[in-house]
Amino acid sequence: MAKAKVKIKATYIKFRCTRFEKRLLQVKAKRANLSLSSYCRMTALDDKIIERFTEEQIEVYKTLIQYHHHFKRIGNMFKKRNPKLTDEVYQLAEEIKNHLQNFKK
Repeated sequence: MAKAKVKIKATYIKFRCTRFEKRLLQVKAKRANLSLSSYCRMTALDDKIIERFTEEQIEVYKTLIQYHHHFKRIGNMFKKRNPKLTDEVYQLAEEIKNHLQNFKK
């Protein structure tokens, strides 16, 4: 089995910033679940930084998924009786689905 090479970070770079800027960098790093050093390094190297969802955002996402499924079921119930209502319910379900897909980006 070949061992993976580990990159050792041994060089330091220092830069000056205001207290506000430092705090802002710390908050953004925390949102992305990164250390301040990793966040600054990734930002400087134009790496893609993805913020992690908060617990509240995850709950909202789960709720939207439930709404999507419920509206699809409602549309199925009215399919034969009221096709116009079915179309409107399906359209709403698709709008919710599109919002959910935007979360994944």
